[in-house]
Amino acid sequence: MPYVTIELTREGVTREQKQELIKGVTDLITEVLNKDPHLTHIAIHEIDTDNWGYAGEQISVLREKGITADKK
Repeated sequence: MPYVTIELTREGVTREQKQELIKGVTDLITEVLNKDPHLTHIAIHEIDTDNWGYAGEQISVLREKGITADKK
């Protein structure tokens, strides 16, 4: 029984985007590992940007400085 956890910063990921992630990861595990999708579990954890750090700074502070993870 595969169990996958996806951790994201809480920054406006929509319900539809979460559904796409759940479906996409489930499909990938089904295809690559030949696992039953009905026994595959995906959990999405959203973490407040004050509670996530990178390079010694809170993500919330990096966002205030205009630093994002968006593709250019």
